[in-house]
Amino acid sequence: MNQTKEQTINEANSNEAIQQNLDEQANNDVEQTTAPNVAEDEPNEALVEEVAEEELDIVAQLQHDLANTKDALLRKAAELENVRKRVQKERIGLFEDARIQALQDIIPIAEDMNRTLEASASTEIDENFLQGVQMVASKFEQLFERYGVEQINQAQVPFDVDVHDAMLRQPTDDPAIPSNTVLQVLESGYKLGNRVIKHAKVIVSE
Repeated sequence: MNQTKEQTINEANSNEAIQQNLDEQANNDVEQTTAPNVAEDEPNEALVEEVAEEELDIVAQLQHDLANTKDALLRKAAELENVRKRVQKERIGLFEDARIQALQDIIPIAEDMNRTLEASASTEIDENFLQGVQMVASKFEQLFERYGVEQINQAQVPFDVDVHDAMLRQPTDDPAIPSNTVLQVLESGYKLGNRVIKHAKVIVSE
């Protein structure tokens, strides 16, 4: 009986040792399984941070490029607007030059018509011819009025080199008339807006 009891104790001890070995093996397996996972998590976090930093750098570069592109577009738009204004100004200038050139060609004809009418007061001229001249002279006056052409024909005004040509300087007996005053307009001048088409020929006081 003692032998049987001893055998039972030995079997129990053997089973306990086996169980202990199994537990140790299980713990080793858990440690071996868990340790690599922890080691793998650390590189993953570093990779995420690296990717995030790269994305931030990309966003910053895109914002910088966008600002540069916007600035360049604004400059180009300003340049185009300046070109448009300059071209428009040049077109207006060319149109004004062409109109003034045409008026410079027309004005002498209109002046000849007016001289003919002035001469008719002291010369016998065919009535029909005179009426024709008056009609043409009237058409010229209407043309000048329509285009805004103004005559420069005022006397007793200060002499202005920009609109007058002094043909003669003469003294005056009137002390109230200052020097460089237009005494008489010999031939009318013409202007269109601020541009002089023809200077008036005048006599100026000394």
